[in-house]
Amino acid sequence: MKPEILLIEPMMPEIEKQLDAAYTVHRFTSVAQLKESAGRIRAIATGGATGVPEAVMDSLPALEIIAINGIGTDAVDLKKARQRNIHVTTTPGVLTDDVADMAMGLVLSLLRGLPAGDRYVRDGAWGHKPALPLGRKVTGKKLGIIGMGRVGRAIAHRAQAFAMPVSYTDLRDFELEDYAFVPDLPALARKSDILVIAASGGAGSRHLVNREVMEALGPDGFLVNVARGSVVDEQALVQVLDAGKLGGAALDVFEHEPDVPAALRHCERAVLQPHRASATVETRLAMGELVVKNLAAHFADESLLTAVI
Repeated sequence: MKPEILLIEPMMPEIEKQLDAAYTVHRFTSVAQLKESAGRIRAIATGGATGVPEAVMDSLPALEIIAINGIGTDAVDLKKARQRNIHVTTTPGVLTDDVADMAMGLVLSLLRGLPAGDRYVRDGAWGHKPALPLGRKVTGKKLGIIGMGRVGRAIAHRAQAFAMPVSYTDLRDFELEDYAFVPDLPALARKSDILVIAASGGAGSRHLVNREVMEALGPDGFLVNVARGSVVDEQALVQVLDAGKLGGAALDVFEHEPDVPAALRHCERAVLQPHRASATVETRLAMGELVVKNLAAHFADESLLTAVI
């Protein structure tokens, strides 16, 4: 008999076809739905932002592995997984380029006002209404990066093409030849024209970017987040934008997705995306293939390719 797994977040059709061929797949709708099959489900496939709700993990006594289609683990109770000897895998590496590309796209969109320009043309305002305000030059801006892992370094690499001096902060100095380490986050913000968040989510980084950091970035500074919404104090962000104490913000992630504060949705100095930094056909297929391979390795009693636990 095929092993039974739970699919919490939909994946690419090609990937779901492979899962259906190898396993009996239960597609999640509610905990109540799992009542009859809970004792037989041995694996979960889920997304990084969705993770595994506590009630779902608690309802599956036979759970052996959680395969995350993403790099974030903050939505999975890793402590409980360790206690229960449940393996957890992610899909690192394959989405790095897309997330870094999105970060640079948000920088360009924010400073050059690309969404506003698009609306201006589509609305027939060009030639009929006052011209849009001037944008800000991107080339040569001082870039600060919070989190210098794979994504942070990929962003820094791209920034070099725009002649951007790059500084960063992290838990330690990686002694990177081309980039300056700044241990203090407010000091990094004061040093930067643009501050990009590429740090991991979770309790340890919750509201790491607070009012002090945003005000240190200043009315001519710009904040970009392609990491996790929880890293930013969203209420403080709304307030500093409204008060003109921050130049602008470009966000792919939010604290309480998919709920986005109305103040951000209506803010002319904010560029918003629906958590889609890795949303390309190529990357989502590569991520899904890695989920499939990790599950296959587990059930073949082989070494997991990208284990967190």
